Amino acid sequence: MVAQIYSLFTVSLILAIILPGDTRAAEIDHAARYRACMAMVKTDPKKAFSDAIRWRDLGGNEGANHCAAAALIGLEQYGEAAVRLEGLALGSKQKPELRGRILSQASAAWLLAGNATRAEAAATAALTLAPEHAGIFVDRAQARALLNDYRGALEDLDASLKRTPNDVDALVFRATAKRYLKDIPGAAADITTALQINNSHPEALLERGILRRLSNFDKGAREDWLTVLSIAPESDAAAAARVNLEKMDVRLRP
Repeated sequence: MVAQIYSLFTVSLILAIILPGDTRAAEIDHAARYRACMAMVKTDPKKAFSDAIRWRDLGGNEGANHCAAAALIGLEQYGEAAVRLEGLALGSKQKPELRGRILSQASAAWLLAGNATRAEAAATAALTLAPEHAGIFVDRAQARALLNDYRGALEDLDASLKRTPNDVDALVFRATAKRYLKDIPGAAADITTALQINNSHPEALLERGILRRLSNFDKGAREDWLTVLSIAPESDAAAAARVNLEKMDVRLRP
């Protein structure tokens, strides 16, 4: 999830505004400063945060505040990062689409903070500003799933996949939502499509293993989970695969 958020903090989100009449701000290449600050977030978030605050005091404005929020995510200060991102989006002079993307980042940060209610609210607000952004529907679906609203999550994932039908992550997530809603054939269809697009997607293989296990196809389930351990041993999917293998082995013991 943290890596996913970092991928959202791109140079296309350069927000710095040079204040008229501020000679110090006029001397700063804000685009270059933003790129440098965001690059530092991934390697040294503590230093990036300090740099962002200094830059803000020199007229960095929205770009500096955006980098500071990203650095707080790197420092695992997720709630504070989310609050700052929400404030940035609400006070920004940028176009609605961009403000919606910032609120989407706030939603993801709230998820990391363990606050699904705030995450859902931020994603809903983001969709009022960027209603065609497929990724925001996925953000809200994640929040709704954590709130046990799988029907709402499914509706959001349907909306996302209508806009980006080949999004493997969304297909896998929708399969999981359908499984929780007892639509096993629908879940299996989504996983088949996902693996046709990417046959080594760890989460898709994990989910297919679960579906196979539910269908009493233990051999296939084991193959899928062992494949996950082989291709992505350090992933969350691998951790889940290990748990499922252990549970299956316990049940199979005489």
